[in-house]
Amino acid sequence: MIVQRVVLNSRPGKNGNPVAENFRVEEVNLPDNINEGQVQVRTLYLSVDPYMRCRMNEDTGSDYISPWQLSQVVDGGGIGIIEESKHTNFTKGDFVTSFYWPWQTKVILDGNILEKVDPQLVDGHLSYFLGAIGMPGLTSLIGIQENGHITAGSNQTMVVSGAAGACGSLAGQIGHLMGCSRVVGICGTPEKCLLLTSELGFDAAINYKEGSVAEQLRELCPSGVDVYFDNVGGDISDTVISQMNQDSHIILCGQISQYNKDVPYPPPLPSAVEAIRKERNITRERFLVLNFKDKFESGILQLSQWFKEGKLKIKETMINGLENMGAAFQSMMTGGNIGKQIVCISEETSLLSL
Repeated sequence: MIVQRVVLNSRPGKNGNPVAENFRVEEVNLPDNINEGQVQVRTLYLSVDPYMRCRMNEDTGSDYISPWQLSQVVDGGGIGIIEESKHTNFTKGDFVTSFYWPWQTKVILDGNILEKVDPQLVDGHLSYFLGAIGMPGLTSLIGIQENGHITAGSNQTMVVSGAAGACGSLAGQIGHLMGCSRVVGICGTPEKCLLLTSELGFDAAINYKEGSVAEQLRELCPSGVDVYFDNVGGDISDTVISQMNQDSHIILCGQISQYNKDVPYPPPLPSAVEAIRKERNITRERFLVLNFKDKFESGILQLSQWFKEGKLKIKETMINGLENMGAAFQSMMTGGNIGKQIVCISEETSLLSL
């Protein structure tokens, strides 16, 4: 059987901007038979995420993710349906997910890397398992639970950078649900700002490309900032940190503004900002959701419950076709997405009536 796959065509370099041409689509022959313990799956949805920028380098700079290899198939978060199984845990028709799903239309996988998912948790929207009811949702929820130190009724203000992205769009909503009295988002277009305040429940939004972020923060956060959900790093984060209160907390989710630069993670703060952080006893600890796997099951159930109750609004930017994986990645890295960036490889029509 001939299937399509995406391989890493070239590396952008540690200080380069990734482009669609860094990826290449090619055809490959899929074996007709599967071995014991394996399954053949048809890919439904694939995820592109900021952390993948590190995997484009020969050295990811991290001990928990490996680099993609040139001319080898790329992998990441994926959802699919089992077409044939020789694994005791799975049968034909099961929906499954993995953090290491090859960018391929159909694939033979070791069943041990897969987890079964229940379409009822997402009202049939299987792609949500790659976003709000998956790793980005867990990152936002557990990050806030572990490092946000939110106490309901204590009049705390949260600021979220990258607020219209996969994690940011959820983090602001979760901040409110956990007890923050005021949530302000920072993003890069008027359309995104309007979305945050009109649909996602943010109290205010700042377009960092218009006017002074520092002045707008002072106006919109008159009591200072108690919790900062940081997706971007760089100048925006330096500005927010400068207005944070004594004993406040930074949730270090991502630093997308720094991913195209050869700097350590998390990037060190400028000396003046670091002095403020220390003087005000602001926590800034690296957060890695994979260290909290014992909280995944309960977290997914909580996110699903909020979604079903209408308390958690979910946004996606969907692009169709495996051939557009590179374009989707480039767009995500430059802020072209609202909510989670997903690529639809093959829809599962049987779920459309759910």
